Amino acid sequence: MGDRRRNAQQRIQTVKVDSTNVTRKGLPIFHWGDLYHLLFAIPFPLLLGLFGCAYLLINTLFACAYVLGGNGIENARPGSFLDAFFFSVQTFATIGYGAMNPTTSYTNFLVAIEVFVGMLSMAIATGLLFARFSQPTARVLFSKVAVICPYNGVPTLMLRAANQRSNLIVEAQVNVTILLPEITPEGHSLRRLYDLKLTRSSTPLFFLSWTIMHPIDETSPLYGKTGEMLANAGAQLVVILMGFDETVSQTIHARQVYFAQNILWNQRFVDVVTAQTNGDRAIDYDHFHNVVPFVPDQS
Repeated sequence: MGDRRRNAQQRIQTVKVDSTNVTRKGLPIFHWGDLYHLLFAIPFPLLLGLFGCAYLLINTLFACAYVLGGNGIENARPGSFLDAFFFSVQTFATIGYGAMNPTTSYTNFLVAIEVFVGMLSMAIATGLLFARFSQPTARVLFSKVAVICPYNGVPTLMLRAANQRSNLIVEAQVNVTILLPEITPEGHSLRRLYDLKLTRSSTPLFFLSWTIMHPIDETSPLYGKTGEMLANAGAQLVVILMGFDETVSQTIHARQVYFAQNILWNQRFVDVVTAQTNGDRAIDYDHFHNVVPFVPDQS
């Protein structure tokens, strides 16, 4: 038993986080306590496929049990697996058409067990599906790249976010963190997270577009850095946006990760928000990710 546990802990598992593959060794690949989380996290088509396979498996097992019990189902052909299977389907779903019914104590005992299993399975599936559908989600569009260019005379890191739904995100807050490797004087190697101070880290109403800016001054961890230095260090920019969805009255969040190659220097974003003559606003998402070289104003 101990050897089996050690072998399970030595298995290697690769997990994809955003666009990065993380290989984990020394942890069990599966734990029964994580079953609900696993079913909650897998893609929805795969979840439906698992439900379908479980449904067929349960009915097949009960059909075999009915056949082994002899002729205990009235109006079913003796020894017919197909009739036993469809009788199991009717029992599992508590349909009860009345064409077939149990006639022996053995079959009635199996029916009682299957009805209990069917009600329990239905409750689990209904609860899981409801939880998946009712889970609050955000449709926040982040720019594919971040840029660094002067803003008010200060080099500034900029990225864009937009709400893709036609509703309001209230009290939206954003946090930008950069991950940089570090070696202490004692020789400890670690990856340190630095919070970046933003020009504006919150907005009362998030509906159109939001340009998130970090001035690169003497207090910034990016001060004195170049694109080559960030690339060699394997720097990553992590953006977390949270807010209160006015429609579902629940807190939502979105995240985006930028690698060093996704940070463009001396570039600026194309303007996408325009003001109409009547005071309305228009936003062009076709150019949301577009950038152009930064050209200083010569006037």
